[in-house]
Amino acid sequence: MSIDTLKKRADIPEQEKWKIEDLFSDETEWEKAYEALQNEIPDVRVYKGRLQESADVLLACLQTHERLQEKLIPIMTYARLQMATDGTDPNNQYRQGKASALYSEYQQAVSFITSEIIALSEETISAYFRESPELHNYDTPIQAILREKPYAFSQESEEILAALGEVHDAPFKIYQQSKSSDLSFPPFKDDLDVEYPLSFALYEDKYEFSAKTSVRRNAYEKFIEGLSRYQDTYASTYATEVRKQVLTSRLRGYDSVTDMLLHNQRVSRDTYERQIDTIYEQLAPHMQRYAKLKQRILGLNEMTFADLKAPMDPDYEPEISYGEGAETILNALEIMGSEYVSIMEKGLYEGWVDRANNIGKQTGAFCSSPYGAHPYILITWTNMMRGTFVLAHELGHAGHFYLANQHQRAGSVRPSTYMIEAPSTMNEMLLARHLLNKSEDPQMKRWVILSLLGTYYHNFVTHLLEGAFQREVYRVAEEGEPLTSKRLNELKYNVLAGFWGDAVELDDGAALTWMRQPHYYMGLYPYTYSAGLTASTAVSGKIIQEGQPAIERWLSMLKAGGTLDPIELLKKGGVDMTTSEPISQAVSYVGSLIDELEKSF
Repeated sequence: MSIDTLKKRADIPEQEKWKIEDLFSDETEWEKAYEALQNEIPDVRVYKGRLQESADVLLACLQTHERLQEKLIPIMTYARLQMATDGTDPNNQYRQGKASALYSEYQQAVSFITSEIIALSEETISAYFRESPELHNYDTPIQAILREKPYAFSQESEEILAALGEVHDAPFKIYQQSKSSDLSFPPFKDDLDVEYPLSFALYEDKYEFSAKTSVRRNAYEKFIEGLSRYQDTYASTYATEVRKQVLTSRLRGYDSVTDMLLHNQRVSRDTYERQIDTIYEQLAPHMQRYAKLKQRILGLNEMTFADLKAPMDPDYEPEISYGEGAETILNALEIMGSEYVSIMEKGLYEGWVDRANNIGKQTGAFCSSPYGAHPYILITWTNMMRGTFVLAHELGHAGHFYLANQHQRAGSVRPSTYMIEAPSTMNEMLLARHLLNKSEDPQMKRWVILSLLGTYYHNFVTHLLEGAFQREVYRVAEEGEPLTSKRLNELKYNVLAGFWGDAVELDDGAALTWMRQPHYYMGLYPYTYSAGLTASTAVSGKIIQEGQPAIERWLSMLKAGGTLDPIELLKKGGVDMTTSEPISQAVSYVGSLIDELEKSF
């Protein structure tokens, strides 16, 4: 006996797909835009070697750069989104390759801008701003460039690096391509001999959360079997990425690769270390208690790594349609006011969301927010109510960048990744509070607490432990030790073991968890999930207590885009992240949720 197999992309109903045609009506239009931009790229090269001439020349160069950037963004986004929906489609692969080549050509063409601005003296920059007030429109990108001055190569060297951009991005592309089209998993059977198909999306979005122990554990066994076949290839790919970063940091004169990556985030080393250490040390006892509670409630002989996401109330797993989930989210976010809710309505009902489950679709969820167009959200909707939290999370990203795109220029939209997860997790916090307040059913309240714990698990456990592992990877790499699959497995296992203690039985497959996330190719991204949730935990409470003043502070932060450093942005939004206090308070809140959970059983 077998359950339904995955559909091909062509067989998915249109209402389950995003409106990619809002970017380009068809392939022909994309090709026209591609060719047009290729022909326009030389427009910026006429300013090469001239930025020292006058403020007017610099202004004209930046305006041209901005115009090209605004045309490049939809071209790149279209290719990426098509690839995300079906990585097995040769047309999508070819288009992605073309887009990457165009991006590399563009980066090479504009690379002189950074070098020449860096070469300008402080006196010249100040004079330029006095002579041309319009230059203040580009203050954010100019200041970002000037921050790189101590670590910049010569103009010629920067141009060579820009020309090799596609090559430098190869490790991430190889990982993504392999994950979407090469990596496959054998089907598995449960204890009743029912056969299930297995994919990355099905495991991470469904089977890992199954109430049935045989489904969870047997799916995990076959999932690990599939991962293990590729561990050497993935280790080599990841090691190449890490080696590239280590060498780059040394060549540019940073004290370490970590300092280089934090420089890009505009975050201090103390802030980074404090975020990881505080949660790793203070949250571990709470989560060990949570794991032991789950083992007792589920009647398991042992708590295995495959059981960590098992539902604690297996007889109560609410199902919900997409339409019902959308309405629930809108009701929860009503507190944020009409401006914000109208954005959420657009996102839910006007083709921003791709919720299909088809062969070749990228796993997990993300939000892409191209400048000049509406955001696009990728998710796999499985009619499980926890999907409302995932969707609310991605809508938080969409709302953030929709507002930032409206209020900032293209070069000033994106803030540091340090705070990028704050707006998304804010939506989750408000959704949870709404569900807790409106329900009188003790079982439903318990489910919401469990869902909240799921959010904290995702950000304070999954991604925080990724961050702790990543910190160890860079330490080992800086010492010159080879990053083989064996060594990566050891590092991941040790991080997991140190956190879970004797509460969870870890097998060798748990060590392969490092293969599952693309975040390691995105700099020091994993730990920032916990920073964002720390901030949203603090401010969501203020929104409930203070109302409109707290809401206005938060919305003003969203609209500010990337015009401030992340710590200053979060202060603008209502939370001070310069001490461990908000981190410890968030960890204590998690402990209180576990306290409530213990009382409910």
